[in-house]
Amino acid sequence: MEKTNTRTAWERMMLIRDKTRPTIRDYLPLIFEDFYELHGDRGVGDDGAILGGIGRLCGRPVTIIAEVKGRDIEENKASNFAMPHPEGYRKALRLARQAEKFHRPVICFIDTPGAFCGIEAEERGQGEAIAKNIAEFMSLRTPVISIVLGEGGSGGALALGVCDNLAMLENALYSVISPRGAASILWKDAAREQEACEVLHITAEDMVEFGVAEAIILESDTDAVNDLDKISENMKEYLVKIVAEKSEKDIDLLLKERYTKFRKIGVFSETY
Repeated sequence: MEKTNTRTAWERMMLIRDKTRPTIRDYLPLIFEDFYELHGDRGVGDDGAILGGIGRLCGRPVTIIAEVKGRDIEENKASNFAMPHPEGYRKALRLARQAEKFHRPVICFIDTPGAFCGIEAEERGQGEAIAKNIAEFMSLRTPVISIVLGEGGSGGALALGVCDNLAMLENALYSVISPRGAASILWKDAAREQEACEVLHITAEDMVEFGVAEAIILESDTDAVNDLDKISENMKEYLVKIVAEKSEKDIDLLLKERYTKFRKIGVFSETY
């Protein structure tokens, strides 16, 4: 990455929550060809918060799984404000298993403030659905690439974050808990969300430094924001390169590297 992003974490949060921010539905036709959407978890129903299907990336068949944000109240209602229900995660896992069967790489797009935490979601096994995704994606015998488009919050994001290579758009954020949630727990004051956003170290640069992410995808060559064409161009270029690279690897070696990637996150040493 050549350009230096001087925005604070809070400034990035405001940017990725802006209504003009492109969503996965904007990116899809610019990155993939022949996308065909698939629906349902074959158990409860379909979840509008997670979009999934099959498409082509420069001619290569791939499976696409993405969290959906809306731009207005109707789109947000249809996608449950990008907060997936358990059936959304089960749909994602169904499509990932299908991709494994047909040797298609899986490309995940993360963009959620967190999984839906309503009573009905808990009754249908929200925690179990997220945990199962994390466990099974770890051993999925096909390449898995994830990109954080905007918000990558809590278990809602982690369920699609187990991958061989994690990239983040330069203004994206990725965290085990939302800043508002962290402020509510640490200080019993959700109004300190901005302060929490800064101290959590959740920017793309932080994630690369911590070894959580491998790459930062630039959104523009300048300080312009929400440049759909440029972001799409940069994402496509990155995906074509990394999907080809991971697809050429022996699958057992790929799984070993995936396991090692997550085992080393958070490793530290103490000095006395």
